[in-house]
Amino acid sequence: MKKAIYPGSFDPVTFGHLDMIVRSAKIVDELIVSVLRNSAKNALFSIEERVSMLEEMTKDIPNVTVRSFDGLLIDHARDMDANLIIRGLRAVTDFEYELQIAQTNRIVNPQVDTMFLTTSLEYAYLSSTIVKEVASYGGDISHFVPEHLIARIYAKYRE
Repeated sequence: MKKAIYPGSFDPVTFGHLDMIVRSAKIVDELIVSVLRNSAKNALFSIEERVSMLEEMTKDIPNVTVRSFDGLLIDHARDMDANLIIRGLRAVTDFEYELQIAQTNRIVNPQVDTMFLTTSLEYAYLSSTIVKEVASYGGDISHFVPEHLIARIYAKYRE
């Protein structure tokens, strides 16, 4: 059985993330969407909110579960008994960074591989950072995130 982790901060979840989840779930038997609890980042949404949003959006994909984690991804993969990490690549700059992390993970645990998926062209420009930037100025984010998240994102900027 092929069990994989698709990690990220997902702050907030975008159409690009959802595309990667749907595509990854078709490749593996079990996909764990793992939300990083990163105290170094000033998150818009709490870890609980991000997990909840992802659970809501993936409820109809039977082989997907959502978890949170902190610490090293490679340790989380071991804890989840996953032998594959899936990462999305938007541009060459993503590849350079992700390759370095994948190689480091492989040294730490040779039993875990990393697979890179290129993003669908329609989402190649998209990031959570872009969503937050546009939303912070009250811009239209309907092309970036599912409709049911839009009000929640704007509300965070009114708080």
